[in-house]
Amino acid sequence: MKCLVIEDDAATSTYICNGLREAGYGVRACSNGLDGLHHASNESWDIVVLDRLLPGQVDGLSIVETLRSLGKGTPVLIVSALTSIDERVRGLRRGGDDYVSKPFAFSELLARVEALLRRAGSMAQATQLRVADLALDVRTLRAVRGATPIPLQPREFRLLEYLMRNEGQVVTRTMLLEAVWDCHFDPQTNVIDVQISRLRTKIDRDFSPALIHTVRGVGYRLSASG
Repeated sequence: MKCLVIEDDAATSTYICNGLREAGYGVRACSNGLDGLHHASNESWDIVVLDRLLPGQVDGLSIVETLRSLGKGTPVLIVSALTSIDERVRGLRRGGDDYVSKPFAFSELLARVEALLRRAGSMAQATQLRVADLALDVRTLRAVRGATPIPLQPREFRLLEYLMRNEGQVVTRTMLLEAVWDCHFDPQTNVIDVQISRLRTKIDRDFSPALIHTVRGVGYRLSASG
């Protein structure tokens, strides 16, 4: 597995790189945004570990936004000293796949890297998904129903992608928590219901037939057949 680490703090970079190498990863380190953007854009990586704050004009969010605009779906783990909820949400909405706040334990960072790689591996089949008139392009992160583009937030995109890859099958709350939120316990919140409701509003409210169906007491199913 090839990992690109973009981190300007030398001690933190060494800490991350040494730990990843000991875990068996091939690692390349970049100490500034310009070099990081070049290597991330022009080479193939299994995962990018990216500092949110980088010196110069190219910061971490600029890098991840550029990767997504190029259609690159490489998993990106953002590492940052900015720990507020707003900053974490901002990082994820701009294209990051996960977010670790500094200071962190390397065991947590490694677990998150492994989880992102598992998710990427499980989603690595087709890049063009279609159910009825709903189409999803995994490479460009675009969704279209009929001729209408559907704007999706990153989490909504991953949720819809998982449902489409399991078309016709019932997916449980536990399955969704593990696949989309990388959560291996029930947080006892309505986060799934809220996201499903938002997704329904975007892809079902103004279209027919409805594609997302609730299986009472079990979970959800995406299907054109009701």
